Amino acid sequence: MLNEIETLPEGLLEAGVADLETLLGGPTLIHLPGRRPEPLFVTVLSHGNEDTGFYAVQALLRDYQARELPRSLSLLIGNVAAARTGLRRLDEQLDFNRVWPGTEFDVDASEVAMMQRVVDTLRERRVFASVDLHNNSGINPHYACINRIDNQFLNLASLFSRTVVYFIRPLGVQSMAMSRLCPAVTIECGKPSHKYGVDHARDYIEACLKLNELSREPVPSHDIDLYHTVATVKIPEEVSFGFSDDNADLRLVDSIDHLNFRELPAGTQLGWLQRGDSLQLDVRDENGRPVQDRYFAIHENTLVTTRPFMPSMFTLDERIIRQDCLGYLMERLLPESV
Repeated sequence: MLNEIETLPEGLLEAGVADLETLLGGPTLIHLPGRRPEPLFVTVLSHGNEDTGFYAVQALLRDYQARELPRSLSLLIGNVAAARTGLRRLDEQLDFNRVWPGTEFDVDASEVAMMQRVVDTLRERRVFASVDLHNNSGINPHYACINRIDNQFLNLASLFSRTVVYFIRPLGVQSMAMSRLCPAVTIECGKPSHKYGVDHARDYIEACLKLNELSREPVPSHDIDLYHTVATVKIPEEVSFGFSDDNADLRLVDSIDHLNFRELPAGTQLGWLQRGDSLQLDVRDENGRPVQDRYFAIHENTLVTTRPFMPSMFTLDERIIRQDCLGYLMERLLPESV
């Protein structure tokens, strides 16, 4: 499935994401030389509807057409088939950001083998740092995610945003696999197709390319807001849901994505149940244990929170909720507490 090439394909710097499957033929790993040989690894379009990363890299490479990159760049352009139709993934595909080494999926799946090959290649090339670029479907600030509490990781993340999220689940994500080789971050650039997101991501990639090394000094506490993802919220397949359907088993508030990165007090209302008093959510902590009763309760058919937390990635996109999750729950964290 994977193409691996050493030069930019003709037309790549002018293409739209919908054109990439025709242009590239499939997922493509491109290695470009730079002044420092150890490459920065950048992944874009792990999800086909998240285009900011591609357009950011495209803008950067257009600016460097006549000059040498400060550092070698290895660029993975991921799910071009889904990008053609503007979807996160096609129904017959596995999620490209859940199939990296450490995945819970079948290790014989073609997507899993592809990402193992990418990791092996970057290991051989002595990768310097890794950046996985994403968008959100709900309302969120720009922020960075890490999978290890380590000063180099924190410095790499805070170069993009003072808002940093530490998580160890879901498994099989790019940044977690790459964190075994080098400092690695996931970068969340807000909603797709926003010019500010493209500009911010482009400038961040260039800043990473210009780094001689990553500092091992602690990030000053006044320069970072660090959060810990403590749970993932899913809606079971058998539960119907919506944002305006009074007949659904679970009707969620239609502004739920406005709650992202806000400290919610206990008693915050998130939705209503059509019938019964059972909690129709699947909430798992970072070890995969069910914890829905720790965070949510039903009072008179109303879904409410039972303790303070901060949500992230809550979305109104029902397809994404089914394919992935409703969102995540976070708590504030001090770096020295992990």
